[in-house]
Amino acid sequence: MLKKREVNGHECRILFDLMTHPDVFPYVRQKAFSYDEYVFLTKQTIEAEERGELISRTILDEWENPIGTINLYDIEGNTGFLGTWIGKPFHGKGYNSLAKDAFFKELFFDRNIETVYMRIRKENIRSKKAAEKLSYVLQANETKQDVFQKLNATGYIYDLYAVPKDLYTMALMRQSLKEEESQQMEA
Repeated sequence: MLKKREVNGHECRILFDLMTHPDVFPYVRQKAFSYDEYVFLTKQTIEAEERGELISRTILDEWENPIGTINLYDIEGNTGFLGTWIGKPFHGKGYNSLAKDAFFKELFFDRNIETVYMRIRKENIRSKKAAEKLSYVLQANETKQDVFQKLNATGYIYDLYAVPKDLYTMALMRQSLKEEESQQMEA
């Protein structure tokens, strides 16, 4: 489902083509306007991860084809900002929540991250609905006012969401209990 980023001609070409779709491109944080620029940005991303500044993964479909990226940017202390994009042909097929789940497990249990923030443009209804659908996501405009104000220093552009490690862990535990109960009922 997720793998470390690579400067691989085939992968970069597919991701660049998916990223430049007009329904995707406006919401991508690291925009590339040419394939060569995309390769350069991918190299920079890999180097930044090596320095501990971010964590970046390629999202794969069930046939291991690249379909988007998921990233934790601006790592400071034990927090960072999530950035995800998935190619238009893969919208609405469940990849977003699967990718987030795999990424959050890595961040919270392998990387010692305590809170993942999501800044979502207030007009990006699709992303806001996707975030609000997840049981472990909190709307944080009011509870994390310092972060919210910093994001919107020049005017109200973003809504802020937070995924605290403890809430994510509780959601996993609940899901595990439900699965256990379901298996017991079938037996």
